[in-house]
Amino acid sequence: MALVTPLSPEHDLETKELAEFFNETLGFCPNSVLTMQRRPAISKAFINLNKAVMANEGRVTSALKRMIAWVSSNATGCRYCQAHAIRAAERYGAEQEQLDNIWEYKTHPAFNEAERAALDFSLAASQVPNAVNTDIKERLYQHWDEGEIVEMLGVISLFGYLNRWNDSMGTDIETGAVESADQYLGKHGWEKGKHDGSKY
Repeated sequence: MALVTPLSPEHDLETKELAEFFNETLGFCPNSVLTMQRRPAISKAFINLNKAVMANEGRVTSALKRMIAWVSSNATGCRYCQAHAIRAAERYGAEQEQLDNIWEYKTHPAFNEAERAALDFSLAASQVPNAVNTDIKERLYQHWDEGEIVEMLGVISLFGYLNRWNDSMGTDIETGAVESADQYLGKHGWEKGKHDGSKY
């Protein structure tokens, strides 16, 4: 079970109103947000940051942002965030072939070189120690402008926070996220781990 119990969506009405954003993104309000609202300033600031980071300001699509989030979460090992990211990528129109082959993004023909550069950036930026280097920078600049790179790093950084929050919290994973993860990630061994409501 989770380290801290999520509160009712009715606990803080300002958080509830802001959290409508997640009904589009995921189809439900995440348990992570319901836990954060024990300190409503945190839940509200988090949701506003999430909305800002996920806004489309250039060519970095909503689907690509969620795939960037998945690569980051996969690198850090947070199964909760892996499931949420792949579900959101699905809901934001990622191509079926990309969803089915996200593990092989480096070589699979469903991904183009611009997407590979973005996803390699996510992988390098999510490692400890950080692995962003001159090669990553050069590849990014071949395909993306500086504003778009800022958008990508916003996603990576947001999920750095979420990966630490949810893996430390052992956040119970929601049914909808489990369904998407089983469909797209299960064949590669994804499982709930500590997020199944009983193993923490």
